[in-house]
Amino acid sequence: METRLSESLGLLPPTQPPTNLPLTHDFPSLLAATAFPRRKSPVFSSTTTSSSLRCLNSRRSPKPNLKTVMKSLSVLERSLVGAAAGGIAGAFTYVCLHPLDTIKTKLQTKGASEVYRNAFDAIAKTFRSRGVLGFYSGVSAVIVGSTASSAVYFGTCEFGKSFLAGIGGYPPLLIPPTAGAMGNIVSSAIMVPKELITQRMQAGAKGRSWQVMLRILEKDGLLGLYAGYSATLLRNLPAGVLSYSSFEYLKGAVLSRSNQARLEPIQSVCCGALAGAISATLTTPLDVVKTRLMTQVHGDTVNQVAAVMYTGVRSTVKQILKEEGLVGFTRGWGPRVVHSACFSALGYFAFETARLAILDQYIKRKEEAAEMDDAAST
Repeated sequence: METRLSESLGLLPPTQPPTNLPLTHDFPSLLAATAFPRRKSPVFSSTTTSSSLRCLNSRRSPKPNLKTVMKSLSVLERSLVGAAAGGIAGAFTYVCLHPLDTIKTKLQTKGASEVYRNAFDAIAKTFRSRGVLGFYSGVSAVIVGSTASSAVYFGTCEFGKSFLAGIGGYPPLLIPPTAGAMGNIVSSAIMVPKELITQRMQAGAKGRSWQVMLRILEKDGLLGLYAGYSATLLRNLPAGVLSYSSFEYLKGAVLSRSNQARLEPIQSVCCGALAGAISATLTTPLDVVKTRLMTQVHGDTVNQVAAVMYTGVRSTVKQILKEEGLVGFTRGWGPRVVHSACFSALGYFAFETARLAILDQYIKRKEEAAEMDDAAST
């Protein structure tokens, strides 16, 4: 049963150690070739015999078997593939959904209930005051930060999956949540400053992203960029574990039932949307606390109702309960669930698509290398 579960999750069977092929020094060239295909020249130097590669080529189907390809990669190679695909997916997804995230932040900022009646009122007032560009406040920080944090997140998750799969006796059912937790802990070091700058701008801070960052450094020092870090981990760990593991379980169930080697695009979208909705629904209270800590500023906002300062997660929870009751922890729930569902749908679709494109290039380059070796030997 463990073997079947491992296969459905795209992992190595517990009794089979991971195959560690030597990692070539030309891996960055492979990633560049994925986006900019050039002349037919091998990127990977041949690390196996040409006869074994001819055997792989003869068995290759129109759609390569993803499980077979992944098993042939080392742990580091899988991590690099995940990081490259994650960076592409993160930048694409965050930019597409930034307007919805802006509205969610405005609704969760302290005093928002006295400024906006609902999400539609926030949209109307944002458009009247700043036009279309008002929905893209802080987008430059999003592009830079999301690319880096998503690359680190997915790279770490893929590393965790591969590493844990090689540990004898580690339950396959626990691999996705453990890998998701590892990815969130590591990527939060990049994600927190990015979210801090973005949300300050969404809440009304003036200037460009780098100007907001300089003001934070001037007033609060380097640690000021990590305001709300504990609350972010408090939210991201359960949210990330729920989202990543839910997607992996749903993906495994779909592949097991359909006997496919890879998800179809619509399947990736549906699994991602459901995983994101589950995660957002259960973690919105944590997100409210995190947003309150991140958007408090020293007179740097147009919303003067938000002048009261929080000193930590516990005081923030007490203040919300005192002023707004339990309802305060549901602020922005609707936009957040919609945002998270759309984000996960787009994100996992983009990630799976980018990863498959890279793996397809891997196979293609390996086969070209084998053909050249055959030509040279004749």
